[in-house]
Amino acid sequence: MRREYQQWWSPALGRPMELLVFGHAGARVLFFPTRKARFFDYENWGVVEALRPRLERGDLQLYCLDSVDAESLYCPAKHPAERIRRHLQYERYLLEEVLPLTHHRNPNSCLMAAGCSMGAFHAVNFAFRHPHLFAKVVGLSGRYDLTQAMGCFRDLFQGYVDHEVYLNTPNRFLPNLSDDFYLGHLRRLDIKLAIGEEDAFLADNYFLDQQLWAKGIAHQLHIWAGEAHTPPAWQQMVQLYL
Repeated sequence: MRREYQQWWSPALGRPMELLVFGHAGARVLFFPTRKARFFDYENWGVVEALRPRLERGDLQLYCLDSVDAESLYCPAKHPAERIRRHLQYERYLLEEVLPLTHHRNPNSCLMAAGCSMGAFHAVNFAFRHPHLFAKVVGLSGRYDLTQAMGCFRDLFQGYVDHEVYLNTPNRFLPNLSDDFYLGHLRRLDIKLAIGEEDAFLADNYFLDQQLWAKGIAHQLHIWAGEAHTPPAWQQMVQLYL
């Protein structure tokens, strides 16, 4: 299985960014890390190894991304407006730097977004904001409204919601979405969600499920036994849904 490390200075973020590429061909997968995690964690947790047969066959090519969550969504020292601005800089990094890299390395037209836990939020939010770019999105153990407290997980914006927070909260913007361009592209997306029946984010996934059906957007929601919010569960999920 081919493995390659990439690092460069990001103009969008004003800092160096790193990622790992696994595989040599196939559908390009942007694989977003969990909460404040790193680009190497999926490898260390055995999640990449679980995909080895498909990576070696050339079915998939994984781009294991780094995040700036500690500087953006999970930075309580900053005002919420600053947090979302930093998050939007991360989106620019993805659009202007990461996606061109994937195109340069791999001409496959199929682009996917995937992630676990906080990575699922990033994958679903990014794909739903730019559905014309993607063929598939996979959210595992995800939370899709960071403005609501869930279990022991707090409201990340402390009650603050502005236009940009709203437009980066799938469970807020989707119910009001009426734009035919976005809805048309969302309806052709292959959307797969998985969540444990004891996960604090279960109700949030049910809400997203209901809103997708209300908009005529076909998808799959898989409910797993227990909490299923661990690397061993994600090792199994990626084999089934990615």
